[in-house]
Amino acid sequence: MEKRRLGNSDMYITRIGVGAWAMGGGGWQWAWGPQDDNNSISAIHEALDQGINWIDTAAVYGLGHSEQVVAQAVRGRATRPYVFTKCERVWDNEGRISGSLKAESIRRECEASLRRLKLDVIDLYQIHWPDPDSDIEEGWTEMARLKEEGKVRHVGVSNFSAAQMERAQRIAPITSLQPKYSLVARDIEQGVLPFAARNDIGVIVYSPMYSGLLSGAMTRERIKNFAADDWRRNDTNFQEPLLSRNLAIVELLRQIGADHGRTSGEVAIAWTLAHPAVTAAIVGVRSAEQVRGVIGAAELRLSRNELDQLQDALHAKAA
Repeated sequence: MEKRRLGNSDMYITRIGVGAWAMGGGGWQWAWGPQDDNNSISAIHEALDQGINWIDTAAVYGLGHSEQVVAQAVRGRATRPYVFTKCERVWDNEGRISGSLKAESIRRECEASLRRLKLDVIDLYQIHWPDPDSDIEEGWTEMARLKEEGKVRHVGVSNFSAAQMERAQRIAPITSLQPKYSLVARDIEQGVLPFAARNDIGVIVYSPMYSGLLSGAMTRERIKNFAADDWRRNDTNFQEPLLSRNLAIVELLRQIGADHGRTSGEVAIAWTLAHPAVTAAIVGVRSAEQVRGVIGAAELRLSRNELDQLQDALHAKAA
């Protein structure tokens, strides 16, 4: 499987990686509904067996539970995959989530993640959100200290604007950026991706299938039956009038995929990988079967004509 260097690091990562958000399970603010840990572990094992060499998680996913699942999944593997996680999203005893970029908070979170992941060092440690904005400099300074001390190998950011990355860069180099990017979420194309490309910042995009919406498996009936704690219930892209537009785009993805023997989801992921500034994509999976339905995206190359078709459809649907 093709690998690319992630920014200024020494890590060469596969073009897709395992996203462990849903593996946090249900019962917290941004849950995807219930999730069986055995299915999560099977999904990770299938991905690693297929050649994927990195996993992306975060402390807040399941309020620590996703990291614990990842630890179980990688334990005993002959070759350990790269493990990426995040800080800044903190929670209280009632499960209420907030943001902190205070140095002491980031250090405490790092130690907690190392314990849950059962690792001596985190391969890539990322600031999850630039919140609060006024503390970015304090938070990034502490991230650089953690790297100097060897607790983390590389440091990155997630959901930062170009201006916020520029502020962090004055303190220490950024290895990677993790932004949301898909056919129906393209805001970063104007300023963020060009900044990353100019500054040798690797880009690992999340939600390339827009949380399953572009996977080809999403239907109105399935959306109607989302679990009560599934955050997607409240997302406008899963509601009318945008839902009809998005399902129409999925039909074009399906048609293009049929020409390659691939799923619509694989086409959606490959579309993000076609951008020259994008290093790799995080793909959320909840079962081994889902892994088998997306793994082909890593090798799929869309033609100029296919990319133009999708571009035209997006403009037509937006009109």
